[in-house]
Amino acid sequence: HMHRTGNMVVRPMAPWLLLAGSLMAALLVSTEGFAKGKVSLRAPLATVPVSRGSSRSVACAVAGKDSSSRGGLRLLEWAGKGGFLPQPLLVKTAKTGWREAWKVLMSELAPQSKDGDYVRPSYGFRGKIGSAQHPATPGRYHLYTGNACPWCQRVLLVKAIRGISDKSLAHTVLIDDPTKASRGGWAFGDSPDRKDPVFGVRDLREVYEACNPGYSGRCTAPLMVDKETKTVVCNESEDLVRMLNEVELRDSLEFDVDLYPPALRSEIDEANEWIYRQLNNGVYRCGFATTQEGYDRAISDVTEAMDRLERILGESRFVVGDKVTEADVRLLPTIARFDAVYHSFFKCTTRRVESLPNVKGWLRDMYTIPGVKDTLDIGAAANSYYSNLFPLNPGGIVARVPSAEDMGLLSDPKRGSLETSAMFHDRATTR
Repeated sequence: HMHRTGNMVVRPMAPWLLLAGSLMAALLVSTEGFAKGKVSLRAPLATVPVSRGSSRSVACAVAGKDSSSRGGLRLLEWAGKGGFLPQPLLVKTAKTGWREAWKVLMSELAPQSKDGDYVRPSYGFRGKIGSAQHPATPGRYHLYTGNACPWCQRVLLVKAIRGISDKSLAHTVLIDDPTKASRGGWAFGDSPDRKDPVFGVRDLREVYEACNPGYSGRCTAPLMVDKETKTVVCNESEDLVRMLNEVELRDSLEFDVDLYPPALRSEIDEANEWIYRQLNNGVYRCGFATTQEGYDRAISDVTEAMDRLERILGESRFVVGDKVTEADVRLLPTIARFDAVYHSFFKCTTRRVESLPNVKGWLRDMYTIPGVKDTLDIGAAANSYYSNLFPLNPGGIVARVPSAEDMGLLSDPKRGSLETSAMFHDRATTR
């Protein structure tokens, strides 16, 4: 996703810390009997004490009563018997080693402030379609996006809502696989629709390199390139959202959707600011925090924002009034991923969309818009988060997440008319 660094530079001690922390942490166990050194790691699990002063039968699919199962190096057993290293020191060393190695990996994955807060980097390409360098010519530009990335989805949402076809603005969906990418995580797949049609390269780094020889910065998506000049136009989602609302790349001119009408711009800008700070970036600040204080600040923002949304959407159909605006577009990717990914994976545990009827109704309302549901495969997105953000999930186990059908997103919430004129501002009447 956009939070990935371009090049991972690990400090000299990091591999040793990681090795020590990983080894020792793997030896620690959570049951009381193991933690106190009272139970042999090779003892049958049927008699393992599981609570103070009691024991009960434990069915374990991994070991059961199989005496041949292994228990690591049995360091805790030796420590508990007065071995070469006292257990308290062993535990403290393992926790410290693992924590310090984890912090190094996290700082490489997600830049941190001195207080342990995630700090989102800025982006270097902020050109504009409609300028002298990049005229508004349908078919001239190509957009690179990734399914898992919420910043990519907001761009695809504008493309879908405004009716910009692939003929006018083609786009390629990248795969999120760091094992196939030479920098970052975005690469091209083997199927025809996942190959690079512009430069014929293997990953997004090579696209940046083709447009800017010698480029050494972060290789992020979304990315828009000018196929005629072979240059990068823009890689900032905020600019791309605004740009695609303003320039004329549509095939049909029947209804000109305006997501940023002049009369509402101050309200939209205000909503965008707190939605970005407290939610869009707030969920990442929760997930990437490396101190308790940093997490506490972030989760407070997320909680406050979700409650504020519930109040607003109880009074109006959309975030700024009764028609869809840019504020709704920028909010949707976060809310669509919230229960399936951010609630558990990023520890945004104080609220759920499912328990906020107005927010859930708004999300279902947005999903009735033609093309919106095709901008996100939530199952594949969750797989990407759980599989590729290694420091947050070293084991790589992917949680089972609810589908759009499970979340009830594919039915009309009856919040208002689904007619285009009822849901959107028409540029003919706003300018």
